[in-house]
Amino acid sequence: MTVDVWSVVHAERAALIEQLAHLDDEQWATPSLCDGWTVHDVVAHLVDTARTTRLGFIVGLARARFDFDRQNSWGVARERGATPQETLERFRRAASRKSTPPAPLDSRLVEEIVHGEDIRRPLGLTRTYPPQAVVRSLRLQTRTPASFGGAKELMGRVQLTATDGALTLGTGPTVAGPALALLLAVSGRRSALDELEGPGVHTLAAGT
Repeated sequence: MTVDVWSVVHAERAALIEQLAHLDDEQWATPSLCDGWTVHDVVAHLVDTARTTRLGFIVGLARARFDFDRQNSWGVARERGATPQETLERFRRAASRKSTPPAPLDSRLVEEIVHGEDIRRPLGLTRTYPPQAVVRSLRLQTRTPASFGGAKELMGRVQLTATDGALTLGTGPTVAGPALALLLAVSGRRSALDELEGPGVHTLAAGT
């Protein structure tokens, strides 16, 4: 079953915007699953990435002295409005864009799903994502170096097994659980480790 990446990305942005529209200012200030970022910060990051072009990314990374985290922080500061409503309106205007940094197209799925959970989980919100989009995101993250938010280096030390689909990745002690929890865990979201089991969980936890 194929996935139209941009259709999924646009649908996920629209769904998140709908949920964000009902938040109060206190909820916007809630710490997200991204260390040091509030819900408001993550939304500003999503605006920034939605607007980022291939050339803009390269220029921005060079200006940040090739520090990926610094570049992301600058993007949040640039796109974070004076109020949550201003940032949300910026997100609405950027939601239909198809621009992307120089990365595999599936990275856009990772961006929307993982950051969607960064926002939703601390707020007690839920979302059912297209299963194939989650699987493709997980596959990409296991091929992406840790320096860019993935877990490539761990794939020779643990074996990931999705309990809600026929998917096994890596070699080593098993880590089993829902594909979404595996995706979040390999993306450095330690709270998802509670949903996983198996002898490889300790190794995964130590490496994230």
